[in-house]
Amino acid sequence: MSANFSDSHCHLADPRLAPDVEAVVDRAHAAGVARIISVGAVATIETDRRAVAIAERWSGIYAAVGIHPHDAKDCTADRLRELRELAQSRKVVAIGETGLDFHYMHSPVEAQENALRRQLELAHELGKPIVIHCRNAELRVQQIVLEVGFPPQGGVIHCFTGDRAAAAAFLAMNFFISFSGILTFRNAEPLRAIAAQVPEERLLVETDAPYLAPEPYRGRMNEPAMVVATLGQLARIRQVAPAPLADRIAENLERLFALDAAASPSPA
Repeated sequence: MSANFSDSHCHLADPRLAPDVEAVVDRAHAAGVARIISVGAVATIETDRRAVAIAERWSGIYAAVGIHPHDAKDCTADRLRELRELAQSRKVVAIGETGLDFHYMHSPVEAQENALRRQLELAHELGKPIVIHCRNAELRVQQIVLEVGFPPQGGVIHCFTGDRAAAAAFLAMNFFISFSGILTFRNAEPLRAIAAQVPEERLLVETDAPYLAPEPYRGRMNEPAMVVATLGQLARIRQVAPAPLADRIAENLERLFALDAAASPSPA
């Protein structure tokens, strides 16, 4: 199998992974995972700072900074200013994850919608793509993105779990669609049917580590090395060889997040 895997979304700064991050990265490299987007966004701004520090330490690791919808009530002017400052790092390649989560409702609807708008505006301002978390809120996410405007650099619906209509709508808006280890779960047949149909040029895979470990790792803490299992499942669903699919997904990741520019040395 190809040694050219990509994890388009994980949380290396999460307290469950950060203390062992060197070993986690080593295992990812040993598994052939060459590109990792490490997302901050969860809890306080310190998570974003750790995500950026990790990205700056390793080649092939990049960061996204933002405010998760669970924490949208903390989307203040100061928090946005700090995100803007962190995003000056060349290794920060996206804003997010932001979005709406109407399942858990850890922040009020109004706060979630405000935070999504502010981060879409920040993506426009900084020329970065947007990373969207969407749960039980597909139509409202679409409406807000259309109101504010789709970022010119693009965006991704991470850990997609919607239906065919939602996938079609997001694709029509020019989003990429990223599939997680949920794709391997026994009860995910409807999701697998959607994954079979997403155009190859809009396809990404992720772990969302430390969450959602794929089969055969269910019950364990997820990490980027396990993206290989999800890629293998996606290849089976689409009836293609894993190696060329991994190569195409790598191209998609590089295009969406402008990784060639992010990997270039900073000007003196």
